Amino acid sequence: MSRPALHPVDDATIAALEALDARLRWLSAWTIHNANHLRDSRDRLKVGGHQASCASMTAVMAALYFHALRPQDKVAVKPHAGPVLHAIHYLLGNQTLDQLQRFRGFGGAQSYPSRTKDKIPVDFSTGSVGLGVAVTAFASLVQDYLIAHGAMAEADAGRMVALMGDAELDEGNIYECLIESYKHDIRNCWWIVDYNRQSLDATTADRMFSRFDDIFRTCGWRVVTLKHGKLQRAAFRRRGGPTLAAWIDHCSNADYAALTYQGGAAWRERLRRDLADDGPALRLVDSYDDDALAALMTNLGGHCLESLVQAFAEADDDRPTLFIAYTIKGFGLPLAGHKDNHAGLMNPGQIDALRQSMGIAEGAEWEAYGGLGDNAAAMLQAFVAASPLARGPAAPAAEAVPVPDALPVPEGKEQSTQAAFGRILLDLAKTGHPLAQRLVTTSPDVTVSTNLGAFVNQCGLFRRQELKDVFLAARIPSAQKWVGHSAGQHIELGIAESNLFLMLTALGLSAPVFGTRLLPIGTVYDPFIARGLDALNYGCYQNARFLLVATPSGLTLGPEGGAHQSIHSPLVGIGQPGLTYFEPAFVDELALMMHWAFGHMQAPDGGAVYLRLTTRAIDQVARDDDRWKADALRGGYWLKPPGPGAAAAILFTGAIAPEALAAWESLLPDLPGLGLLNVTSPDLLHRGWSAAQADRWTTGSHAPSHAETLLGALDPGAGLITVVDGSPSTLSWLGGVRGMRVSPLGVDRFGQTGDLPDLYAEYRLDPDAIIDAAANLFLAP
Repeated sequence: MSRPALHPVDDATIAALEALDARLRWLSAWTIHNANHLRDSRDRLKVGGHQASCASMTAVMAALYFHALRPQDKVAVKPHAGPVLHAIHYLLGNQTLDQLQRFRGFGGAQSYPSRTKDKIPVDFSTGSVGLGVAVTAFASLVQDYLIAHGAMAEADAGRMVALMGDAELDEGNIYECLIESYKHDIRNCWWIVDYNRQSLDATTADRMFSRFDDIFRTCGWRVVTLKHGKLQRAAFRRRGGPTLAAWIDHCSNADYAALTYQGGAAWRERLRRDLADDGPALRLVDSYDDDALAALMTNLGGHCLESLVQAFAEADDDRPTLFIAYTIKGFGLPLAGHKDNHAGLMNPGQIDALRQSMGIAEGAEWEAYGGLGDNAAAMLQAFVAASPLARGPAAPAAEAVPVPDALPVPEGKEQSTQAAFGRILLDLAKTGHPLAQRLVTTSPDVTVSTNLGAFVNQCGLFRRQELKDVFLAARIPSAQKWVGHSAGQHIELGIAESNLFLMLTALGLSAPVFGTRLLPIGTVYDPFIARGLDALNYGCYQNARFLLVATPSGLTLGPEGGAHQSIHSPLVGIGQPGLTYFEPAFVDELALMMHWAFGHMQAPDGGAVYLRLTTRAIDQVARDDDRWKADALRGGYWLKPPGPGAAAAILFTGAIAPEALAAWESLLPDLPGLGLLNVTSPDLLHRGWSAAQADRWTTGSHAPSHAETLLGALDPGAGLITVVDGSPSTLSWLGGVRGMRVSPLGVDRFGQTGDLPDLYAEYRLDPDAIIDAAANLFLAP
């Protein structure tokens, strides 16, 4: 596809970018120095900030942000280069001095780029290593989806760019993502590796990088290696130059780092020894003084603005590209090359020497263009103001997607929430409602077994090129009639839960990133949420909006048993910020919660939603009216209201409802007024209770939480029996709301195979166990 021409590259442009490279190196280093050495420290803890990791990226980021990027391009910045991003926006006028001075302090610029907590534009949060890289590939797929569905013009497509440290390539999620990207033929994606050959603990292995080339090329990526800068390439053309080039190419990572730290004299001594038999090479080395030799040997491609600008310009198409930019960790700083420099900090004397070398007056350290002189500063400021990002328009605000007044409730006396979920989605898709057109579903190879199959039959798989259903064409009977086409609304993934959550993250950020709102739904087996938990947390941290449907869940899964039976996933739902967890028992609750979720996913103060569903079909309850609905959306309602002064109540969540009902009926004669509370969202109940307590501490408010109101219907000395197909602590905390005794039932050990009667009996979830728990509380002598 065609793109607007990049800025013409001339000597003045390169000179301006080199000056900006130096500015970014200084401002990032000074910001970190201020936080660690100048700002008051009340707790005496090291603040940190990775000056060396910033210095290795300043040239790459100068070339990108002030030359190659356009407003529609989006970048995930290497976590440890966060201060460089803040410095860039300081020069662009988007960052304040106050934020820089409070870097890593309360309310200040964040340690790592954050969409939700930083005040500068951040396209993708980073911090959990590797995830910020992988999300750009999925964002490119979302962009292709929007183009195919007519929500974006092909000419407006941007590049999804990831800046990564080379050690991030050890992260497995990157390769899971790479495989998925190949399947979907992604475009418009750049990954730029800061190949400084040092990780936190040591220099990185020499022998791996040729393998990375092979891996990426096999997956269809262009690989561009930027190893030598302009000075080195010029030297290699001189007599003796090929020998010097060969020496550099074969020097180990550890040796190169150590020699960089030692400086020009050490380079000379080592080269004279190793090149002793090559007179032209020795004369070439001796033509440089020590300082010039050190500059030559550290003139790698990742620090050469001319090399970077040219490489970015030559990749001006939609092919995914891996740039391997050789760099020096700590380049331009006294820490350069030292194996301990990852978390190292310059001392006051070293930062002062750097200040003086840049001509910055004492007291002028925060000046954006300090030390340049008025004319040079004005010219550089004008160059920054003319850069595409400074002149580009802001992304349009995404319009809200209308939600129907209600979602259809599937009919049937006996139903499972998982099957009902599939029917609700199918019925919604058939209506053609605007909401249905914005739904995008995705699943890691469990589309059929999580009941998305009918929706896919109706709406199709998303493929940029048509994908025929061979079985359908051959008239072979199959319940799945999946045709892939550009209008499809389901993105099928391989078995990698991390990819699922990154896909949901990218889809869930479509409104702020691309200006078009999508309503993504992802399905996964509930126990395997844990396999992608870091990526789920990553999505929630940057406020991605999606509906996670996890099913089947708990021991109720039945005969498969073992690791397929989720135990602690309700605690994930309670503890994960940015995610609201519901566990409906009945299908009318499910329809209500899905309707609420589609609104919550779009609300300014909304977020993602997690539904824990089950394959167990249970009898549905008859409703006299709709008064239960408001309480269900607040976390719980009385399925059987307690009588006056009731001394006991059974509290349950989800598919265990029949056992709770059976126990309630058995106990009622001995415990008159016994209540039965359906906890639809342990998360919302706990959140509301915690918020009410915080309000009392901070404002003196005495407004009761929903949990307090519900349990206030019981006698103050009442006892509670809590039952959940998951960790008993999911509900046992409710005893602390009003100081009541609790007998908690749930699952706190690994399951096994078996049918439900055997499993419920073994793990104390059956009516007899509930009755025994009540006896322990109320009927024991």
